[in-house]
Amino acid sequence: GKHCVILGRSNIVGKPAALLMMQKGYPGDCTVTVCHSRTKNIKEICLQADIIIAALGVPEFLKADMVKEGAVVIDVGTTRVPSDKTKSGFKLTGDVAFHEVAPKCSYIT
Repeated sequence: GKHCVILGRSNIVGKPAALLMMQKGYPGDCTVTVCHSRTKNIKEICLQADIIIAALGVPEFLKADMVKEGAVVIDVGTTRVPSDKTKSGFKLTGDVAFHEVAPKCSYIT
């Protein structure tokens, strides 16, 4: 199976995603590594991943130098950040630096 790295250990996304990806059969059969904001060597761990699910709650945390060529990246992050370009004064930002990471990915959300 694939190596899946999950960034985040929340009860809402991180833990259920880990259980889903490691279950027997489809979707699953992955070797799962769960990382969080205090994980040491998080960049090196992410570079080994075939699939990365980003759910840390830190805007644009995942950068291009943390993703190997051809990886699949799923961004679950939805953080409101200030923006002078929107009427509300905020915009939603994911946990992945999308424009930087996308060229390296085979698939990205």
